[in-house]
Amino acid sequence: MKITILGTGTSQGVPVIGCHCTTCTSDDPRDNRSRCSVLIQSETTQIIIDVGPDFRSQMLDAKVNSLDAVLLTHEHNDHIIGLDDLRPLLFTNKKGIRIHGEERVLSDLKHRFEYAFTTHSYPGAPSFDVKEIVPNTKLTIGDITILPLRVTHGRLPILGFRIGKFGYFTDTNEIPNSTIAELSELDVLVLDALRPTPHHSHFSLEEAIIMTKRIAPQRAYFTHVSHLMGPTSIWEKKLPRNIYPTYDGLQFEV
Repeated sequence: MKITILGTGTSQGVPVIGCHCTTCTSDDPRDNRSRCSVLIQSETTQIIIDVGPDFRSQMLDAKVNSLDAVLLTHEHNDHIIGLDDLRPLLFTNKKGIRIHGEERVLSDLKHRFEYAFTTHSYPGAPSFDVKEIVPNTKLTIGDITILPLRVTHGRLPILGFRIGKFGYFTDTNEIPNSTIAELSELDVLVLDALRPTPHHSHFSLEEAIIMTKRIAPQRAYFTHVSHLMGPTSIWEKKLPRNIYPTYDGLQFEV
């Protein structure tokens, strides 16, 4: 599989509007971070994890012409609000795109995007085929098998995903032992690391390093990085061997 990390920033993105800190004024392209999203491509299947407010530009940059499904980690705005921008792909595919999420998340979608689920939608409205995800129950989309796993984002139970030897866990400050047990022998782990100091719903840099050592992947990349982390060229020097910063557009194979 080819993995493309489309977006690596927080809900505000980086640079932050109106901020003139050293990160937000950096000329390092790695410090220009759109909202978190990941593209997974096999020979026959294309899946995206989360569709935030930058989804349209991310798809154009990645030159993606079709999608088989969307996986949602949770219902926060920076992970779902780009759903309407799926419409061009719906017109191309001539069928609804499958949206996979927990029951709570799908219920929230139906409230926020009511026009996409009504029986009397207007011409050109998007149409979604929603499928409930049950944690720890595998699902298969095309030739890709996904294991959704429980993590916690503050007080909110959300999902991370293991796909083959790739693990993706954004927006989390707690990974239970039962989930860690499912993450042995990963080639690549992508993990939340918000800032140097503790946060109530995200791993700090130090906490992310500790968790990575527990999971012990071959290599790891830190995502959901805020401008408070500082310029990438500085904080990457604090990372242990085989742990790296993500950046928008990062690609690798697993």
